[in-house]
Amino acid sequence: MLIRPNRLRTFFAALVALTITVGLSNARAQDDVFHIVKGVVKSVDKDTKTMVVKTADGTEHTIKYTDTTVVKGSKDVAKGTETASVDTYLAAKTGTQVTVKYTEKGGEKTAVGIKAASKATAKAVAQ
Repeated sequence: MLIRPNRLRTFFAALVALTITVGLSNARAQDDVFHIVKGVVKSVDKDTKTMVVKTADGTEHTIKYTDTTVVKGSKDVAKGTETASVDTYLAAKTGTQVTVKYTEKGGEKTAVGIKAASKATAKAVAQ
Protein backbone atom coordinates (compact mmCIF):
# COMPACT_ATOMS: atom_id res chain seq x y z
CA MET A 1 0.00 0.00 0.00
CA LEU A 2 1.38 3.37 -1.01
CA ILE A 3 0.72 6.44 1.20
CA ARG A 4 0.91 9.76 -0.51
CA PRO A 5 3.13 12.40 1.15
CA ASN A 6 0.32 14.98 1.32
CA ARG A 7 -1.93 12.60 3.23
CA LEU A 8 0.95 11.71 5.54
CA ARG A 9 1.61 15.39 6.30
CA THR A 10 -2.09 16.00 6.95
CA PHE A 11 -2.23 13.02 9.29
CA PHE A 12 0.78 14.22 11.31
CA ALA A 13 -0.57 17.79 11.44
CA ALA A 14 -3.88 16.49 12.81
CA LEU A 15 -2.02 14.31 15.32
CA VAL A 16 0.03 17.29 16.56
CA ALA A 17 -3.11 19.46 16.82
CA LEU A 18 -4.88 16.76 18.85
CA THR A 19 -1.90 16.38 21.17
CA ILE A 20 -1.76 20.13 21.81
CA THR A 21 -5.52 20.30 22.46
CA VAL A 22 -5.40 17.44 24.97
CA GLY A 23 -2.40 19.01 26.71
CA LEU A 24 -4.16 22.37 27.08
CA SER A 25 -7.37 20.85 28.42
CA ASN A 26 -5.37 18.89 31.03
CA ALA A 27 -3.62 22.08 32.12
CA ARG A 28 -6.97 23.83 32.57
CA ALA A 29 -8.36 20.91 34.59
CA GLN A 30 -5.43 21.13 37.01
CA ASP A 31 -6.28 24.79 37.76
CA ASP A 32 -9.63 23.80 39.29
CA VAL A 33 -8.30 21.83 42.25
CA PHE A 34 -10.54 22.02 45.30
CA HIS A 35 -9.27 22.39 48.85
CA ILE A 36 -11.17 21.99 52.11
CA VAL A 37 -10.62 23.83 55.37
CA LYS A 38 -12.50 23.20 58.63
CA GLY A 39 -12.59 25.78 61.39
CA VAL A 40 -14.46 28.54 63.15
CA VAL A 41 -15.61 31.69 61.36
CA LYS A 42 -13.60 34.39 63.10
CA SER A 43 -14.83 37.38 61.09
CA VAL A 44 -16.77 38.37 57.99
CA ASP A 45 -16.18 41.53 55.95
CA LYS A 46 -19.15 42.27 53.69
CA ASP A 47 -17.37 45.13 51.89
CA THR A 48 -14.48 42.99 50.62
CA LYS A 49 -16.60 39.79 50.60
CA THR A 50 -14.05 37.89 52.66
CA MET A 51 -14.18 35.74 55.76
CA VAL A 52 -11.49 34.53 58.12
CA VAL A 53 -11.66 30.89 59.18
CA LYS A 54 -9.46 29.80 62.10
CA THR A 55 -8.52 26.11 62.12
CA ALA A 56 -7.86 23.94 65.18
CA ASP A 57 -4.10 24.42 64.82
CA GLY A 58 -4.52 28.21 64.99
CA THR A 59 -3.97 28.92 61.29
CA GLU A 60 -6.19 31.68 59.91
CA HIS A 61 -7.41 31.40 56.32
CA THR A 62 -8.76 34.48 54.56
CA ILE A 63 -11.23 33.25 51.96
CA LYS A 64 -13.16 35.32 49.44
CA TYR A 65 -16.78 34.45 48.69
CA THR A 66 -19.09 35.38 45.82
CA ASP A 67 -22.82 35.50 45.19
CA THR A 68 -22.52 32.07 43.58
CA THR A 69 -20.93 30.46 46.65
CA VAL A 70 -23.23 27.64 47.79
CA VAL A 71 -24.20 27.73 51.47
CA LYS A 72 -25.67 24.84 53.43
CA GLY A 73 -26.91 25.30 57.00
CA SER A 74 -27.48 22.87 59.80
CA LYS A 75 -30.90 21.60 60.83
CA ASP A 76 -31.35 24.39 63.37
CA VAL A 77 -31.00 27.15 60.77
CA ALA A 78 -34.25 28.94 59.98
CA LYS A 79 -36.04 28.03 56.78
CA GLY A 80 -35.02 30.15 53.83
CA THR A 81 -31.51 30.86 55.14
CA GLU A 82 -30.01 28.36 52.72
CA THR A 83 -31.31 30.46 49.83
CA ALA A 84 -30.50 33.83 51.41
CA SER A 85 -27.51 35.87 50.30
CA VAL A 86 -24.09 34.66 51.32
CA ASP A 87 -23.53 37.93 53.25
CA THR A 88 -26.61 37.35 55.40
CA TYR A 89 -25.76 33.72 55.97
CA LEU A 90 -22.15 34.35 56.99
CA ALA A 91 -23.02 37.27 59.27
CA ALA A 92 -25.04 34.82 61.35
CA LYS A 93 -22.21 32.26 61.32
CA THR A 94 -19.47 34.23 63.12
CA GLY A 95 -18.16 31.92 65.85
CA THR A 96 -19.61 28.83 64.18
CA GLN A 97 -17.72 25.72 63.06
CA VAL A 98 -17.77 25.51 59.25
CA THR A 99 -16.32 23.48 56.41
CA VAL A 100 -15.30 25.55 53.40
CA LYS A 101 -14.58 24.10 49.97
CA TYR A 102 -12.48 26.52 47.91
CA THR A 103 -10.25 26.96 44.89
CA GLU A 104 -6.99 28.88 44.88
CA LYS A 105 -5.73 30.91 41.94
CA GLY A 106 -2.94 33.43 42.10
CA GLY A 107 -2.74 33.04 45.88
CA GLU A 108 -6.39 34.06 46.32
CA LYS A 109 -8.76 31.56 47.91
CA THR A 110 -12.36 31.67 46.66
CA ALA A 111 -15.10 29.70 48.41
CA VAL A 112 -17.17 27.36 46.27
CA GLY A 113 -19.27 25.98 49.12
CA ILE A 114 -19.76 26.55 52.85
CA LYS A 115 -21.39 24.14 55.28
CA ALA A 116 -22.05 24.86 58.94
CA ALA A 117 -21.62 22.14 61.55
CA SER A 118 -24.39 21.46 64.01
CA LYS A 119 -24.23 23.22 67.39
CA ALA A 120 -23.21 19.96 69.08
CA THR A 121 -20.30 19.47 66.68
CA ALA A 122 -19.12 23.06 67.07
CA LYS A 123 -19.29 22.77 70.88
CA ALA A 124 -17.30 19.50 70.84
CA VAL A 125 -14.62 20.99 68.58
CA ALA A 126 -14.29 24.10 70.74
CA GLN A 127 -13.52 22.02 73.85
